[in-house]
Amino acid sequence: MSPVIEEHARARLITDGPLTRPVPVDLRYDAADDPRTVHIGLPDGTDWAFGRDLLERGLRTPIERGAVRVWPCGRTQLIVELHSTDGVEVFQFEIRTLIRFLARTRAQAPATGAAAQSSGGGPEKRPSRTRPGPKEAQPDPKGAQPARG
Repeated sequence: MSPVIEEHARARLITDGPLTRPVPVDLRYDAADDPRTVHIGLPDGTDWAFGRDLLERGLRTPIERGAVRVWPCGRTQLIVELHSTDGVEVFQFEIRTLIRFLARTRAQAPATGAAAQSSGGGPEKRPSRTRPGPKEAQPDPKGAQPARG
């Protein structure tokens, strides 16, 4: 069984105002769960899951899949834009943090999964968002909502 890779990181929440604010996020990867998927856990307990390849490609060029947009911002920053029914959240990451995390996930990925990732084979992971326990009754008992663009 592969160990889960978790990295606590800091991102900057980009807002409409003139100031950004640092927020703690958790980057997580579990090859036993799904070797193609990475998770970004937000401070409010929301967990975004999407294809590892989306994050890797976003380091080099703008890319969009479903409710997630990723693009490089200069040579040292990466922007991750997350769309949901609650609105849009935009986070700015240090590229080196994500490169280190992705390198650890590649080292942990099963050989067949890594080969499929590098060749672009296999089905794409559809982004999804899971919210923390319901404050009110939600239609989906698991709290998972498919990404919407």
